[in-house]
Amino acid sequence: MRYAARVEYDGSKFSGWQAQKHDVRTVQEVVEAALSKVANHETPIITAGRTDRSVHATHQIIHFDSDSDRSNFAWCRGTNRFLDHDVRIKWVEPVSDEFHARFAALSRSYRFIIHNAPIKSAIYRNYTSHEHESLNPTLMAEAAKILLGTHDFSSFRAAGCQAHSPVRTMQVLELNHNKEWVWIDLKANAFLQHMVRNIAGCLIEVGSGKRSKQWLGNVLEAKDRTKAGITAPPHGLYLTGVEYPEEFSLPSSAQNISFWGS
Repeated sequence: MRYAARVEYDGSKFSGWQAQKHDVRTVQEVVEAALSKVANHETPIITAGRTDRSVHATHQIIHFDSDSDRSNFAWCRGTNRFLDHDVRIKWVEPVSDEFHARFAALSRSYRFIIHNAPIKSAIYRNYTSHEHESLNPTLMAEAAKILLGTHDFSSFRAAGCQAHSPVRTMQVLELNHNKEWVWIDLKANAFLQHMVRNIAGCLIEVGSGKRSKQWLGNVLEAKDRTKAGITAPPHGLYLTGVEYPEEFSLPSSAQNISFWGS
């Protein structure tokens, strides 16, 4: 039997999603270990998308296979019993063998949260990206529209990105703000490594007045990472949704962050 599950995690104390050869703590390893205890056999998992060190998720989707007879509730409650407080299984649902957490996904959604204040917060430092210079959210929102649609996003991919093609379709790129909080919502068919953080870094440069909104278009057209701005830190980044075809009948495909004025 194949199962899909939603995983939520605070990435602050994880070295990213993917299991690694050296001795570091990753989300994949702790979730696989917990599931294996409930299943009574090794339980490898496949994920919708790997996240980097210190990146969070409210709606990561995985799938796993098991012949063990467990109810959905038992899978969920039992696995959480073996997990630390910073990672949780939110639901488990049986799916057809055609379901694949990565390849069946239609889109992924992210939110990047910026704390725009003169002094960095002692409370939110692990959960937002801090920017001390005053930002112009209206200008940032105007510039963001340039990236909507299907483009070659080579200027926004990490040097070590292993994706076969840099072409992606940006379906949503919205920017909102409330007092000292600024947040960017993005939805695309898929994302390149560091793509969201590189886009956020460029938008911060536009918002601070260091660059014009036309500059962002020039960066996109250049197809050259060296022409873009900084890579924004990972702490403000959240995977908030993965969308699948309706035929799989999964629970709600997104779970946006609803705090910090958003």
